Amino acid sequence: MTYESCAHVEGPFFHGTRSVVAPGTELVPGYGSNFEDGRVSNHIYFTGLVPTAAWGAQLATALAGAEGNGRVYVVEPLGPFEDDPNVTDKRFPGNPTQSYRTRDALRVVTELEDWEPHPPDALRAMLDSLARLREQGLDVIED
Repeated sequence: MTYESCAHVEGPFFHGTRSVVAPGTELVPGYGSNFEDGRVSNHIYFTGLVPTAAWGAQLATALAGAEGNGRVYVVEPLGPFEDDPNVTDKRFPGNPTQSYRTRDALRVVTELEDWEPHPPDALRAMLDSLARLREQGLDVIED
């Protein structure tokens, strides 16, 4: 899916993060990436699936060295969006994770309070996998 062909995709949409934000807040690109030190993100990433947003929340929190599982928010994209090529092109063709990105803002609708975090062993396995990719120079983010 491209910026030109996203109108048919309906929410709800979710964004996982370590940040605490209030409903009505607009999340915009141009801030430091949660996943690569020193990188300013040109996009805001979101998903149509709560478990995918849970990965975003848990990984962002763990990579920052913070306690807890992070937060998942219901969000509304305020402009066009596209499939996230970091997921759909590299790992899950066809976008079964419903992972998207936008250069426009996401408006926070509400915090999702009752989401299920991934088990600690699954989180550890994902962090180990990311570390291996980083060691091999394969953790490139197309942004």
